[in-house]
Amino acid sequence: MGKLVIGLDYGSDSVRALLLEVESGMEVSSAVHPYQRWASGRYCDPSQSQFRQHPLDYIEGLEEVIHEILSKAPAGSAAKVIGLSVDTTGSTPVAVDRNGTPLALHPEFAENPNAMFILWKDHTALGEAAEINALAKNWGAEDFTKYSGGIYSSEWFWAKILRTLRLDEKVRAAAYSWCEHCDWIPALLTGAQDVSRIKRSRCAAGHKAMWHPSWGGLPPELFLAKLDPLLAGIRERLYTDTCTADLSAGIISEEWAKRLGLPKNLEIGVGAFDAHMGAVGGQIEPYFLSKVMGTSTCDMMVLPSEDLGGRLVRGICGQVDGSIIPGMLGLEAGQSAFGDVYAWFRNILTWAIPEGEDKSRIMHSIIPALEREALKLDTGNSGVFAIDWLNGRRTPDANQALSGALLGLRLGTTAPMIYRALVESTVFGAKRIIDRFEEEGIHARGIIAMGGVAKKSPFIMQLCADVMGMPIRVVKSEQACALGAAMFAAVVGGEYKTVQEAIGKMGSGFESVYNPSAEKTAAYADRYQEYFRYAALIEKEIMREKK
Repeated sequence: MGKLVIGLDYGSDSVRALLLEVESGMEVSSAVHPYQRWASGRYCDPSQSQFRQHPLDYIEGLEEVIHEILSKAPAGSAAKVIGLSVDTTGSTPVAVDRNGTPLALHPEFAENPNAMFILWKDHTALGEAAEINALAKNWGAEDFTKYSGGIYSSEWFWAKILRTLRLDEKVRAAAYSWCEHCDWIPALLTGAQDVSRIKRSRCAAGHKAMWHPSWGGLPPELFLAKLDPLLAGIRERLYTDTCTADLSAGIISEEWAKRLGLPKNLEIGVGAFDAHMGAVGGQIEPYFLSKVMGTSTCDMMVLPSEDLGGRLVRGICGQVDGSIIPGMLGLEAGQSAFGDVYAWFRNILTWAIPEGEDKSRIMHSIIPALEREALKLDTGNSGVFAIDWLNGRRTPDANQALSGALLGLRLGTTAPMIYRALVESTVFGAKRIIDRFEEEGIHARGIIAMGGVAKKSPFIMQLCADVMGMPIRVVKSEQACALGAAMFAAVVGGEYKTVQEAIGKMGSGFESVYNPSAEKTAAYADRYQEYFRYAALIEKEIMREKK
């Protein structure tokens, strides 16, 4: 066995690690560690859309998965590891002290959710996002949201910071700066002791923090202080420059090399978001839409910058040079809930069953049972429609104030009918993203899919192909995000010169292709238009009530 690399993937529920051989891309070993505090629901309040994660979950998970993959590998494997790279969810920021330590790691903040990582799907900053959008459009100068699709989201960096500063005086007083999860893990591993020296991710900064070189990095002090005086002075304690993920964040610290049993000269890569590295792990190509399909979806595309000709794509999660593949423009879109919609319905159906072995068995069997029956239903014969905004709408045109809906229910409506309507709604929501790219003159040549839904549900994947009218290739790797991180680690470790070269050598290939049925594509076209009309009416009514 030759040189090895490690890819670390911090997801919403767990951290995963892959140990790969660089030359062949062969998986040597893997490990998964669920976050213990998160699994028990600590620090979260779903009724308020509050989702927080403790940094100790991340640290404990890091040690567990690294030790496990090395213990499963042949003797002497640790000495052959040349690079380690990390992806995380995002935007998932945390308040830090001058050393870059999350406040929740200090005893006085150990149980304070506002001092913890604010998970991507935390929507407590709805009001702050609305204020950012209003000021950006009306303050009489540069619109700093224009490279973020023109709409700033409550899921993102500045909205979450402002919300926390307003809400918690103690955190406000102790927070010297703020750090994304994907920036903090490399800083931790390299022993960074000064927050100003942490290398910041181009991916995170460009897509979620309104960073762009044309205005000198982050939005200027004048804009931030006008948004709220509480933001005054924070910009100078953050960063100006950013790094693409093919660059090194530094050498692993002596402490962490010893704790993890890794070489002292190990290169640690600059971090990025999971979907972006997942797109690389899924062998993304220019103009192919790469869909990471899990609890939510993230839809990624790369293309040469000159192809866009300076045009701005409306209503997506940003267009950032080098955020996915260095040297290419990265476009991001996605849905705030996808697999979460199906899990919600499963939980509704099983809420009265007492906890125990029987409930666990039923929970695992209910979705497959619903899919078997839903497959027997003809397209559109039930009259049931659903709107998929159970966690708001990410794209196109972010609006986290929206909520989902079920329409056309009758006494004869069955659970499989409702389930099929929910699936159709999430797929229709996915088609809206492709339609927006088409409206902006960006024509998808195909779809690459990965993630839990893509691997587990032929029913949903075939429906996606039929609705979208194009083939969908499903990535073979079970851990495309960690695989993408490992590809970056191989570049950071000096084995490959470019990410494209690493993709060509280490890609897992594809396990299946879903081809559309022309007949069903035509049938779904009418149903999609009905969904579109219902969605417009519901959005209009919800926003009228919000006013």
